[in-house]
Amino acid sequence: MAASRIVIENCAIATVDANDTEYASGHVVVADNLIESVGAGRAPAGLENVVRRVDGTGHLLTPGLVNTHHHFYQWITRGLATDHNLFDWLVALYPTWARIDEPMARAAAQGSLAMMARGGVTTAMDHHYVYPRGAGDLSGAIIGAASETGVRFTLARGSMDRGQSDGGLPPDFAVESLEGALAATEATVDKYHDASFGAMTQIAVAPCSPFSVSTELMRQGAELARRKGVRLHTHGSETVEEEQFCKELFGMGPTDYFESTGWLGSDVWMAHCVHMNDSDIAAFGRTGTGVAHCPSSNARLAAGIARVPDMLRAGVPVGLGVDGTASNESGELHTELRNALLINRLGAHRESALTARQALRLGTHGGAQVLGRADQIGSVETGKLADLVLWKLDTLAHSSIADPVIALVLGAAAPVTLSLVNGRTVVEDNHLTTVDEDAVARSTRAEALRLARIAAAD
Repeated sequence: MAASRIVIENCAIATVDANDTEYASGHVVVADNLIESVGAGRAPAGLENVVRRVDGTGHLLTPGLVNTHHHFYQWITRGLATDHNLFDWLVALYPTWARIDEPMARAAAQGSLAMMARGGVTTAMDHHYVYPRGAGDLSGAIIGAASETGVRFTLARGSMDRGQSDGGLPPDFAVESLEGALAATEATVDKYHDASFGAMTQIAVAPCSPFSVSTELMRQGAELARRKGVRLHTHGSETVEEEQFCKELFGMGPTDYFESTGWLGSDVWMAHCVHMNDSDIAAFGRTGTGVAHCPSSNARLAAGIARVPDMLRAGVPVGLGVDGTASNESGELHTELRNALLINRLGAHRESALTARQALRLGTHGGAQVLGRADQIGSVETGKLADLVLWKLDTLAHSSIADPVIALVLGAAAPVTLSLVNGRTVVEDNHLTTVDEDAVARSTRAEALRLARIAAAD
């Protein structure tokens, strides 16, 4: 059967390929779920089976955005503990989070995914690590929501086995046993992970963090991931307090601890990595360990400024992350392009820290690297998957910014005229085509109220 084609032309294009190729006015041809051609000027004449032509005049086409760190369940606890640092924020919210159940997890995932997809995210991930006893099939609910929304998705199946009685932060009834966490994680990999080219669902092994997970869970989690051929994810070096915690408990800093448990390597990515010295960054660069940079969350929790320019110079793969919406209430990744650039310019490198094009690369190709999918997504190149976003830049908000990449990154949030995932339309004229946004809003509001009532009653 002949391929169905979508032709997008007359738009500016930032390919984010290895050469940062850009076209002031160009075209992209999509054949089924793949990019068939990209280049300057109009699309080739005589194309067969064209089912849609899009005039991209006044628009910028980029790869779809790739989110590398999130906690979907937090969508239903937004706006709480707004003046806390990380540890105090966790202590304040864990008792509420420990009461989530399957309907709550599903609604929260729907809200998180809808907000990201509407803002240009085509590949999402969720680090879900709260599995209260008797809560139902939380992983299945989250994966189901991603499938309905139509985005490419990685579930980082998290776990915690260090409750309050063992010196951890979460309540004991919200953690799993070592054996239970490993067994449930392996079952999730076996049931849902798709290793094929173009996979819509993948699984990573993701114990939560050094202060909520035993050393044995870290070590055996890494062994499980490598036996199954999946990636590894956790939080790392987010705060000064975490570094002190690791030194007191393990006699070493976070990076050395991760290395001692098998958690450095090209199949690993860490969230945050704010407090890293030169030796830490060199170790990440040497081993190819990736970083999910979450600038808004790091600012919201007063964690600090990650040394992203130094990481990039050391060859560390770096992507962007929304992080949970209890520490980034907007829930959008395209705002992180701007915030990554601005916040890093407050650091040691000042105005030379990041450029707008580097910020766009972090949110696209960098994220694809971190998730181990740079051969499939993250740039607009022939043969890659058709995960594309067409940003509208011809309104008042961007009317006097000549450079479209500068307009996208530093200007106001640009509307999404079209978003394709795997060649399928997910956003049209700034609205989702796959789910009812108003119904999602009602559902998430209802589940947030139900969770608040349950938590207040305890």
